[in-house]
Amino acid sequence: MDKSKLQGNAAMLVSSIIFGANIPISKNLMPYWMSPWAVSYSRFAFGAIMFWLVSLFMPKTKVSKKDMFTLFIGSLLGVGVNQTAFIYGLQLTAPTDASIVVTTMPIMAMMIAFFMLKEPITFKKASGVFLGLSGVLSIILSANYNSGGKGASVAGDLFCMLSCLSYAFFLVVTRDISKKYNGVTIMKWMFLFSSIVTFPLGFHDLVSAEIFVSGDKTAWASYLYLLFGATFFTYLLIPEAQKRIRPTTIGMYNYVQPLVASIIAISVGQDTFSWIKPFAAVLIFLGVYLVTTSKSREDMEREKNASNQMYEAQSIK
Repeated sequence: MDKSKLQGNAAMLVSSIIFGANIPISKNLMPYWMSPWAVSYSRFAFGAIMFWLVSLFMPKTKVSKKDMFTLFIGSLLGVGVNQTAFIYGLQLTAPTDASIVVTTMPIMAMMIAFFMLKEPITFKKASGVFLGLSGVLSIILSANYNSGGKGASVAGDLFCMLSCLSYAFFLVVTRDISKKYNGVTIMKWMFLFSSIVTFPLGFHDLVSAEIFVSGDKTAWASYLYLLFGATFFTYLLIPEAQKRIRPTTIGMYNYVQPLVASIIAISVGQDTFSWIKPFAAVLIFLGVYLVTTSKSREDMEREKNASNQMYEAQSIK
C-alpha cells in the first residue's frame, strides 16, 4: 500500500472510531435535551460556521458552476439526508439495531460504484465485504446491552437504512470533485447548503432545546463531542480519504463503528466481554484489508495498457 492510500485509510479509521462513539453519545441527547431536528441542525450550522472560518485562513479556491451543483447534491445526500435520517432513526430504534443497519452501507456503496463508476465487483472485494459483515453481526448478536433491544422499531431501522443509502450515493457522486478541491472548500459549501435548506425545519427546535436552559455538564460534554468530533473533525477527514481510496473501501469502515460502540458499552458496563468480540474484530479488519487491496477499475486498466504495450513491443521486435 502506497503512502497516499495509507493516509486515506488512516483518515477513515479515525473518522469511523469517532462516529462509532457518537452513536451512544447522540442517543443520550435525545429526546430530553434536544429533538432530532435540533441535533441535526446544530451540526449543519456549526459545520458551516467552522469550515467557513477555517477557509478564511486558506488560499481562495474558485468552484465552477457545474461543481457547485454537485456540491449542492452532495450536501443533501452526505450531510442533510444522511445526518437527519440517522438521528431520527436512532431516536426511534435501539442502538444495536442501528448498528446492524449501518453495516449494509458498504454493500450499497459497492453496488452503486459498480453501476455508476463501473468499479468491478471482484471475488476478493465481495469476500472482504461479507467477511466484515460477518464480524459485525457476530458482535451485535452476542451483545448483552442493558436495554435488551427495547425501543427498536421498523420505522427507526428504515430511517437508518435511508441514511446509509444517501451516504453511499454521496461517496460516489462527490468522488470526482473530492480530487479537485480541498476538504475545507468542499465542506464549507455542503454545510452551508444544508443549513440554508433545513433552516425552516430546524432553527426553532435548536434555539428552544432544553440543553440551553439547564446547562447540564454531561449533556454539554456530549453535545460538544457531537459538534467538534463527529461533525467538524470527521467531515474534514472524509474528503481527504475520498481523494485516496475508493467508495467501497470507505464504506467498509462502517464496520468499525459497531466494534467501537461495543467496546464503549463494555467499558461503561452496558455490555459484557466475550471472546467472540476480538474474533469479530479480526474478521472486520481482515475484510477491510481484502477490500483495500482488491483491484480497482483504474488498476485493471493500467495492467491492461501495460500488457498491450508489452505485446506491441514484442511484435515490433
